[in-house]
Amino acid sequence: MVTNSEKAFSLRFWGTRGSLPAPRATTNKFGGNTPCVEIRVENQVIIIDAGSGIRPLGVKLSKEFKPVRAHIMFSHYHWDHIHGFPFFSPAYVPGNRFTIYGQPHDGMNVRDILSGQMAMPYFPVPIDAMQARFTFKDVVAGMRIKVGKAIVKTERLNHPGMAMSYRVEYKNKSIVYASDNEHGSKLDERLVRHCKAADILIYDASYTLEEYNKGRKGWGHSIWQEGVRIAKAAGVKKLFLFHHEPCRNDSALLSIERAARARFRATFAAREGRLYIP
Repeated sequence: MVTNSEKAFSLRFWGTRGSLPAPRATTNKFGGNTPCVEIRVENQVIIIDAGSGIRPLGVKLSKEFKPVRAHIMFSHYHWDHIHGFPFFSPAYVPGNRFTIYGQPHDGMNVRDILSGQMAMPYFPVPIDAMQARFTFKDVVAGMRIKVGKAIVKTERLNHPGMAMSYRVEYKNKSIVYASDNEHGSKLDERLVRHCKAADILIYDASYTLEEYNKGRKGWGHSIWQEGVRIAKAAGVKKLFLFHHEPCRNDSALLSIERAARARFRATFAAREGRLYIP
């Protein structure tokens, strides 16, 4: 039974898939939506990334809160992490308020980038149609962001065009979101420090080792073996494999989960809709 005090800090996956949505009968267990993670810190809502999973999250928040207020943090701006934003229904409601964080890129800030995808010929509704109140904030590696009683720390990941990891700390608990990261031949000590003693690490495990070695080096993603290596080196309590490859069905993900658990027992393939308490 989950107590109210435990619910003061919680994690829910709304999208676990990478690259593009993959909804079908054989992906129901782990989900087909692209990246979106909700972290609750007492009365604060932190949303990391706005893949297609942010659409059902928006429906739930609209039923739960009036007005809706949340902090939305973007790891980076590849399509699978932003293409749900135009369909986030609370953004169109006057009185709702959102603080949006993202790193500048090529002279553009996060608002410029989000508005760019909501422009013809890509999308018929401009960002100005969103009637909620927005505050846009630039993010760089090494920042400390205060969100209510939580502290969010940022760190750079290895991904084409750059990506950001977020570590959310509340009291003596912590959750690290490190999607879209490509490992190197040596252990990434910077990332290990960022993940040190985290209760939960969400890590990019898009590829199998065989896939990675057959033409996918340099694409900006990692393997479950590297997630295990980082979790062990950092003393992480639970590891969640994330950014599932869209062709991967539930059976294949269960096999990967079992293999990873043989090396690090507290490993889970991230499941859409599941609530976790650090």
